[in-house]
Amino acid sequence: MKVGIVAQKGNSRAAYLAAETSEALAGVDAEAVVDAATAEELGVEGTPVESFDDCDLVVSIGGDGTFLYAARGADGVPILGVNLGEVGFLNAVSPADAIDEVLAEVAAFREGDQSVREVPRIVASGDGWEMDPSMNEVVVHGPRRGHGGGADLEVRVDGSLYSGSHADGVLVTTPAGSSAYNLSEGGPLVHPGVEGLVVTEMAADEGMPPLVVPQGAAVSVTVTGAASAVVVGDGRTRRTVSPPTEVRIERSDSPVRLAGPTSDFFEALGKLD
Repeated sequence: MKVGIVAQKGNSRAAYLAAETSEALAGVDAEAVVDAATAEELGVEGTPVESFDDCDLVVSIGGDGTFLYAARGADGVPILGVNLGEVGFLNAVSPADAIDEVLAEVAAFREGDQSVREVPRIVASGDGWEMDPSMNEVVVHGPRRGHGGGADLEVRVDGSLYSGSHADGVLVTTPAGSSAYNLSEGGPLVHPGVEGLVVTEMAADEGMPPLVVPQGAAVSVTVTGAASAVVVGDGRTRRTVSPPTEVRIERSDSPVRLAGPTSDFFEALGKLD
């Protein structure tokens, strides 16, 4: 069995736990590989996170940002999230329980009894292009925010016009991402058990309230004015688009697969303050 390990960059505690986990895996004849940044911290040979799709399990040690980074390379491989004190919506395992949980997943995999949950992702596309899937949100925004910035945007759901005005941008968010960028822009918190997507406008001149649509809905954001716009997935992947153009945002065929225990949504909410 091959296990990929991603530790929060620049966090010595995460790197130390990654080293302990690697040692524990060697003790049960499981191969451990670490991403390049973690490898540099530990002084060992690393593997690009993009190649973690050939692992049987990926362990993310850090916060939700580390988890999102690991998910980019996992591509369907089950991910076990270890929380190092952050909010931890995606990371249900405490550091004290990390090694035991990892070894339990190894045993379950070998026995063919691994329990995995799927969490949806969304993907943005346009004429001749498609971005990598996003677990939290896709944002379409102007080249800059505030006075004199933004872009002219129209929002449609399954082809029907919902809103159209000048705005800083539009967020389309999964339930998993509702507590992130979406929340800071006045969007609602959505329980992870809800099968929906949230559409939230950012500082729109004549905007509509945030809208929850079915998970299978097709949301399109059309850039209509003279200004270009930027499409951003999970704060990492970016693409500049020129008007007039339509950005389509839909549920991806490639969900994230979660291994291990389920986090307590309401307990995690208490850490937002």
